[in-house]
Amino acid sequence: MKLIVTNDDGIDAEGLKTLVGLASRWGEVVVAAPAEPQSGVGHRLTTNGPVRVDRLTETRFRIWGTPADCARLALSRLAPDGDWLLSGINNGSNLGVDVYDSGTVAAAREAAILGCRAVALSHYREKDRTIDWRLAEKRLEPLLNKILGEALESGCFLSVNLPHPEHERVVLETRQAHVDSSPQMNTYTRTGDDYEYAGVYQERPRQPGSDIDTCFNGHISISKIRV
Repeated sequence: MKLIVTNDDGIDAEGLKTLVGLASRWGEVVVAAPAEPQSGVGHRLTTNGPVRVDRLTETRFRIWGTPADCARLALSRLAPDGDWLLSGINNGSNLGVDVYDSGTVAAAREAAILGCRAVALSHYREKDRTIDWRLAEKRLEPLLNKILGEALESGCFLSVNLPHPEHERVVLETRQAHVDSSPQMNTYTRTGDDYEYAGVYQERPRQPGSDIDTCFNGHISISKIRV
């Protein structure tokens, strides 16, 4: 099995290193990740100019573009025989309408559009706390083992969100929270001519059974999203 690994936090991110180590347990890993952090770029693609690609090793590519660029280049030129694309592990969750802003999710979505099975993996992070990446690896191993061994409906990809509480919780299949009830509050503070976002992520609406509610309650959320 050949697995393409990418992210939106950049090729040197700890979450990417963790995912590469995990993915190597199921087959050959090809890394095609952004040269620099690309959080929040959504599904932006570079079509009006060249995208530089640095080949660091035979299976490791540093790409000066967006996460969606990375997925498209990997599946068209760098590893067209890839069986799965894994994007993450993002340092922060991608819940509800976050999937439209997220570069992590965009890479998985682009892969699904191109006919490749894909998973976006994110880790909810409470304010002023850091992620235990070794624990994340431990939690994800049995889940990825199950996902990679099953079929995935064409035109769909999976979005997985790990909770922050540091104890074992169950995996729950969830639905993506509705667009009209899952955004953060549009709160800004003003200083002179500047406006700075001041919404509190943890205070966003939580529909029962949604990915937001599941992850905030300390469970692993896994949602199937159709492109």
